[in-house]
Amino acid sequence: MTNTLYDALIAPHADNEAVFLECDDSTRLTYARFVRRAAQLAHVLTEAGVSPGDRVLVQAPKLSDTIALYAATLQAGAVYLPLNTAYTQAELAYFVEDAAPTLVVCDAQEEDAIAEIAARVSAKVLTLAGDGGSLGRAADGQFETFETVARAPDDLAALLYTSGTTGRSKGAMLSHKNLLSNAEVLTELWQITARDRLIHALPIFHTHGLFVALNTAFLSGAEVRFMAGFNLDAIIDALPDATLMMGVPTFYTRLLDDLRFTRDLTRSMRLFISGSAPLLAETHQAFEARTGHRILERYGMTETNMITSNPYDGARVAGTVGYPLPGTELRITDPETGALLDKGEIGMIETRGDNVFQGYWNMPEKTAEELREDGFFLTGDLGIEAEDGRVSIVGRAKDLIISGGYNIYPKEIEDVLNDVDAVAESAVFGVPHKDFGESVIAAIVPMPGKTPDIEALKAAAQDALARFKHPRDYVVLDALPRNTMGKVQKNILRQTYGS
Repeated sequence: MTNTLYDALIAPHADNEAVFLECDDSTRLTYARFVRRAAQLAHVLTEAGVSPGDRVLVQAPKLSDTIALYAATLQAGAVYLPLNTAYTQAELAYFVEDAAPTLVVCDAQEEDAIAEIAARVSAKVLTLAGDGGSLGRAADGQFETFETVARAPDDLAALLYTSGTTGRSKGAMLSHKNLLSNAEVLTELWQITARDRLIHALPIFHTHGLFVALNTAFLSGAEVRFMAGFNLDAIIDALPDATLMMGVPTFYTRLLDDLRFTRDLTRSMRLFISGSAPLLAETHQAFEARTGHRILERYGMTETNMITSNPYDGARVAGTVGYPLPGTELRITDPETGALLDKGEIGMIETRGDNVFQGYWNMPEKTAEELREDGFFLTGDLGIEAEDGRVSIVGRAKDLIISGGYNIYPKEIEDVLNDVDAVAESAVFGVPHKDFGESVIAAIVPMPGKTPDIEALKAAAQDALARFKHPRDYVVLDALPRNTMGKVQKNILRQTYGS
């Protein structure tokens, strides 16, 4: 019996002396050395009491050993549970108590505080740091081979918690098959090969940076320029030798703000990919005008990995997220009744395929609510499918505004406001209203050094939108509240301006 994910991603590189990671300090780690390091870490896991199926909770810095720990967890047959490094100790306590990990791996600076939390579930604590930490030092003297534990396609490989903006965070259970099927499809669709050099400035506690970026690199044998985080100067320096970049929209807007970012700088690039948050049409257009490259936007979520992608060969249409991936089914349904809607109608996006998760950890009722008996998952996103199958996202169902009995989709209003002079971006949201149920509010972020004309905004809304869609108030902000992956946090806007 094989270990589905490890055998596909990691094991084939045992004798591969090509460079896998080049880090910020210019150290270079070959694939073969990485495989040996993962084996050393797997020995430490088993010595710490980690058994097949146990959770290994990781809230650690972005280091090469952190990636090797992911591979080691797979090899040991355990379940990898990465957490946002920005989570507070109070938030961490919930995850530890809910997931009941056998081992918690953290930043060495947080060891004492986290040890108290881990003790509640009798979990052991080890640390990762630039000097290795206790986990790294324990691995240094271990054997460089490890007998891989057998894991079947439906066995759990990872447990990823959702952001929990509307309630308790939910642990999405992802199997070996879920992760491998998606990586295989994306690697082929985006034509990623061992000749590619990927700029990786994303966090590695999230689907995007961990599974989309790194799993496809493992499958293809691509080289990775591994950055601790987004650093504009470092990316500018790396671009002439790179072929591939995966990022969030803010990466691309920051690059566009730098005069060094030119067509000549990107001459070796093959593909820029964007996800995790919507990319403005203006960014698409400005990026193409500056570089000659058209960004490829795709769509996915924690529970499903990637669902759709604009084509590699073919039109990459701004404002759309492309077509369902091969092997992935998508349908648009009435959010209230579940009835299938016609092409061109706005409704709930549902998806089914090998990419769709196994359910929510310790939440059978929530799993039953969001996973239909026929295997379709209710994404919570509202979208439209064109006649040719191309998908556009309208917004989150929870962000839908219902005013006076009318459904109002924020993105439709945002698209109008974003075209007004001096507006960099906008976020439209609903707040309680005693007569209409909800009232429409627009948060406006101006372009640097400019002041938006509120009367011009009102005029644009009046010209393009029915009266019931007009914002009743405008607030001007320096920046929109966003989470780590760049998604606008409208729940914060609703809480701030709800009164």
